[in-house]
Amino acid sequence: MHIGLNAHLLASQPGYRAAGIHNYIHHVLRHLPAAAPPDWRFTALVGRANQAEYANIHMRRAAWDTESPTKRIVWEQLLQPRDLRDFDVYHALAFVAPLVLPVPTVVTVYDLSFMHYPERLSTARRLYLRFFTALTCQRAQKVLAISHSTAQDLIQLLHIPPEKIVVTHPGYDTTQHRRLPEHAVTAFRQQKNLPARFWLFVGTLEPRKNLPMLLEAYAQLPASDRLPLVLAGGKGWDYAPIFAAIERHQLQNAVSLPGFVPAEELALWYNAAETFIYPSVFEGFGLPVLEAMACGTPVITSNVSSLPEIAADAGLCLPPNDIAAWTAALQRATHDAIWREQARTAGLETAKKFQWETNAALTIKSYEQAAKNA
Repeated sequence: MHIGLNAHLLASQPGYRAAGIHNYIHHVLRHLPAAAPPDWRFTALVGRANQAEYANIHMRRAAWDTESPTKRIVWEQLLQPRDLRDFDVYHALAFVAPLVLPVPTVVTVYDLSFMHYPERLSTARRLYLRFFTALTCQRAQKVLAISHSTAQDLIQLLHIPPEKIVVTHPGYDTTQHRRLPEHAVTAFRQQKNLPARFWLFVGTLEPRKNLPMLLEAYAQLPASDRLPLVLAGGKGWDYAPIFAAIERHQLQNAVSLPGFVPAEELALWYNAAETFIYPSVFEGFGLPVLEAMACGTPVITSNVSSLPEIAADAGLCLPPNDIAAWTAALQRATHDAIWREQARTAGLETAKKFQWETNAALTIKSYEQAAKNA
């Protein structure tokens, strides 16, 4: 079979947008060919500016730049359909397929945050995603959800039949996210002027990450129980309340914000931190939690959406708005060395369950089923 993959959300340059969906697409392209029969072919459709290359995948670049959402949508809906007859199965790797679909289709849905948190998007973008995601899922032969939480949302909010849905958990990059030698971690702490003990958050600075709540819980700790808190990530939508909370609680000397962390540094940050803190109120998957666990870092996270799928058997999972519970958990993380060691060991074991090779095998099977069902 010849598989076409719409990979236009594969980022063409580093930045905070080179995470999330980009990361998922990147690893799908890396692992798919090895999971497929030897006579299968893959073509990834990308924008003109994207110079990425993947083994055993032909990169078909559009005639124009599709970095802007408007240009990408125009390309997807008006120009992409003319190429689809080249393929036996077409995979829309992010929510939406074109209205004209001449071949069997598989679509990946990461989350339905545009329905849970509609205020995050402009009216036009929200309506576009709501209408086209629902339509694409209804017409596709298979719908890939990156978590059981997203699968349940697809069933409950978009009324997608459960038998059409395949849960394809992401994995982590085993070549990067692992326990690193202590001398490398020590050198990194020195390079970044980091203390021997600190707590770490990694993610886009936006309301969904629930950082004002974390800062309030942190402020309620006795000063002697607080470890320095590092909030690493690029500024996203409506980040101002985070900085306001730091000022309101007078935490300027305790909280640092190093900005966006390049992918090649992430494992060093995870290894250097004593505990990873992730209080998000909603995640399609929550990859930073998995990456931290794979690096042997104890995790404290929320008990909502997909996060318990990753951390329930390894870390502490707490109600995202229970400030007292978060204060108590942080205090425990400061003093309870036995818990930290148990969480570290359990996290390393749990992380092994999430592998990109498994994701690729399930994706290949979905292509076979899509072709058969069509």
